[in-house]
Amino acid sequence: MRGTDEAAGSLFSYVDLEERMRARHPLRKIRQVVNDALASL
Repeated sequence: MRGTDEAAGSLFSYVDLEERMRARHPLRKIRQVVNDALASL
């Protein structure tokens, strides 16, 4: 009644964001500024 058992694909995808974002992406500079600001609190 259920039909055939078929393996489903992976539900979650795990990617390394550091690897996906190019080295000169503008968000890298923003991230550093935010990290410095938070560290000074």
